[in-house]
Amino acid sequence: MQKYYAVRRGKNPGIYRSWAECKSQVDGFTGARYKSFTTEAEAKEFLKGKDSYTPKTKTNKSSDIKDFDIVIYTDGGSRNHGNVKGGHVKSNDRAAWAYHINAGSKVFEGTDGEFGATNNRMEIMALIESIKRLNELKLNNRKIIFILDSQYVLNAITKNWLNGWKRRGFKKADGKVPINVELWKELDKLLPTVSDKTFEWTKGHATNVGNNRVDELLNETMDKM
Repeated sequence: MQKYYAVRRGKNPGIYRSWAECKSQVDGFTGARYKSFTTEAEAKEFLKGKDSYTPKTKTNKSSDIKDFDIVIYTDGGSRNHGNVKGGHVKSNDRAAWAYHINAGSKVFEGTDGEFGATNNRMEIMALIESIKRLNELKLNNRKIIFILDSQYVLNAITKNWLNGWKRRGFKKADGKVPINVELWKELDKLLPTVSDKTFEWTKGHATNVGNNRVDELLNETMDKM
């Protein structure tokens, strides 16, 4: 599918026909504003209008991303039969995760796919892989904000579900083992490696350009599977 990449704030604002061209205009540009569209008309409207780069939380409060050294967006998605009421995931259903790390002067991205996985599994994987990349880049000691649209992952961290499971030997209050327990264990080991971290929710498939970018990445991955 042909896409149009609109750069409203960047080195050279305008409309570009590939992500590579768009990326070259926003890498290292503080406060860059960009978004992809399926029609040129929509891209032109974006150049004229306004967008919200700062995500909203459920409490209608939001962090100023300028207060952070690094902004990370993560997302997971799936195209499986389990997304339909009464359906079940099949072994050949496609799923993928993606992350986008904005480190000011540099941008780092990653994505991969898996057959037969759920959306929730991919959401956890996206966060895990983003933290692994941070450690590889030796950026884990910076002031970092993670922005994601998964209440499933956010609640486990911010509402201390993960800590509770760990205290009970990675079991829930009812004695059952959490789904994706092996990933939760891995995430539990990785979280302490990021010294100064904030987690925030954003509405998916809306106006947040960072969230839209990771959604685009994971869908490109599923297209290729």
